[in-house]
Amino acid sequence: MTPLRLIRLAHTAIWAFFGGCILAIPALALAGHLRSATVCAAFVAMEVLVLAFNAWRCPLTTAASRYTRDRRDNFDIYLPEWLARHNKLIFGALYAASLLILLCKWRAAASAAT
Repeated sequence: MTPLRLIRLAHTAIWAFFGGCILAIPALALAGHLRSATVCAAFVAMEVLVLAFNAWRCPLTTAASRYTRDRRDNFDIYLPEWLARHNKLIFGALYAASLLILLCKWRAAASAAT
């Protein structure tokens, strides 16, 4: 397997993990599993920090760029090009909404405990 394919596979798997975390946050929060939802939110927050410290670019994109001249939005990941192009906008909005739901559920739980 070529280095580019390995990078694309790893990038896709990591993307799926974080995308799954983002989608799990509201589901877990609404089901009352606030600690699990918070763990998912913390994992995504760590990924956001990695991106922030890397000029909002995934380090795997930089690694993949060494093996191809292709610079389409999905050259480094097995996603449809439209999704790769709008990934940060779509999943950033979902993450923000998920955090809002989680915060509301934590607040409701704290109010119910008092």
